[in-house]
Amino acid sequence: MSENRRVVVTGLGAITPVGNNVKETWEGLKNGKNGIAPITCFDTTGYKATLAAEVKGFDPKEYMEVNEILRTDRYVQLAIGAAEQAVEESGIKGNVVPERFSVLFGTGIGGINTFESEYRKLMEKGPRRVSPLFIPMLIANMAAGMIAIHHDCRGTAMPAVTACASGSDAIGEAMRLIRHGYADAVITGGTEAAISASAVAGFANMKALSTADDPNEASLPFDKRRSGFVIGEGAVALILEEYEHAKARGAKIYGEVCGYGSTCDAFHMTAPHPEARGGAQAMMDAMKEAGYSENDTVYVNAHGTGTPKNDSIETIAIKKALGEEAARRAYVSSTKSMTGHMLGAAGAIEALACLFALNEGVIPPTINLKEQDEECDLNCVPNTAVKADIDLALSNSLGFGGHNACLAFRKV
Repeated sequence: MSENRRVVVTGLGAITPVGNNVKETWEGLKNGKNGIAPITCFDTTGYKATLAAEVKGFDPKEYMEVNEILRTDRYVQLAIGAAEQAVEESGIKGNVVPERFSVLFGTGIGGINTFESEYRKLMEKGPRRVSPLFIPMLIANMAAGMIAIHHDCRGTAMPAVTACASGSDAIGEAMRLIRHGYADAVITGGTEAAISASAVAGFANMKALSTADDPNEASLPFDKRRSGFVIGEGAVALILEEYEHAKARGAKIYGEVCGYGSTCDAFHMTAPHPEARGGAQAMMDAMKEAGYSENDTVYVNAHGTGTPKNDSIETIAIKKALGEEAARRAYVSSTKSMTGHMLGAAGAIEALACLFALNEGVIPPTINLKEQDEECDLNCVPNTAVKADIDLALSNSLGFGGHNACLAFRKV
């Protein structure tokens, strides 16, 4: 198999807390729109955490038949919506052999809302009342499977399930499928719909979530006041395509996926390694593959969750990977300040942010950054977007289990 095939992005789709399409989502990120608000999908009485970044006004009927909606979890519906947008924009359908068309779609948790509702039926009404579709609706591969059915993708169809790194790992592994000759085009990205009673209770009880009441005081990456992340939901899809294939059909090209690093801290279930060894190595691997040079102007879309340990240790990782001087020159921001933490979809929306930052020369801000922590002492683009022509965009994703992923993007 060839190992020199270039991989480009030819379509995007987005259903997110800041917009239900790509244009709305990017405008929201660029303009510092806060997608965080009080939780509406369940009663938060008695909960420590009461805020989330919900998708607003999503109607699955725009993308699916009613019978199909009744047979799928929300996380799959969001994925199908984003994938439909990306496929339509790219014009890939009918322009690739089905056996060479693949799907690699990330989710951290899968159908947790289905699990909750069916388990409630089991406890209250007995085993005969549990839906025969319980398992197909629950399992984490079903977004990939349903996208493949919708678009006749007969190549690889798999999930990436690496907690908060799922979206980035999906994109990186999709790049490798094309680079090494196993596919000509891949629908990839990430999806999550885990703003549920049990997930919020679980995350809150492990002290991972912000307990703030004010949406502007909740998701605070790099800020001294940060105390946890805000859970978010949504889906973002990318069409990855082999460069010559895309060029031959005159496709619009957003940029090139030119590097990917994937590592494990091999240290702790939830805490990052104190010396950032895995995160730094993932960045260095992606940079090496992308042909990083000291002359590159770099933007890092940080994992930047707003948890105390993540942000300070990620700062160490960036300094180790770039070197202290280059790290201080780089632009670093966390779009999670606006979208909350979309878990398995986080890496996908952050890839979108990187591609638009490259194309428009605009770095999205870290909003509500008022008291920057001395331990997070990089240029974190506080509160307002800045104009900057960048050469290389890096997107970091660091997940429970010690999973680290870094994607690198350049203009074509």
